[in-house]
Amino acid sequence: MNNAVRIILGLLAGIIAGMLVNSGIVSLSGKIIPLPDGIDPNDMESLKENIHLFEAKHYIMPFLAHALGTLVGAFVAAKIVLNNKMKVAMVIGIFFLAGGVTAAYMLGTPWLPNALDLVFAYIPMAVLGKRLAD
Repeated sequence: MNNAVRIILGLLAGIIAGMLVNSGIVSLSGKIIPLPDGIDPNDMESLKENIHLFEAKHYIMPFLAHALGTLVGAFVAAKIVLNNKMKVAMVIGIFFLAGGVTAAYMLGTPWLPNALDLVFAYIPMAVLGKRLAD
């Protein structure tokens, strides 16, 4: 299979795998660390209006979802491609970082959880995913 095709397949597979891990963890998170009463995790407006009720513990599972989703996505992508593994892993990291920035902006989450999430959950996990794939 030609390398360009492998890169496209790697990127698609990495994005899909990362999104599955991310959404799986997010869907389980309410069972592990319940949200404050009255918040509907499936309603963006409910989250946005009640974000001030969140405690530090409520940011643990989203961080894990973002970090592990990016890690798995970069790992899968790097396993599929033959060359440019780091570049492909970085594209996965940047893709998920862009989603994280967008979600943070839309929700208006506090600066500290945002900073920790944006700095540690995306690019470092993409690098780690590539290294684990080697």
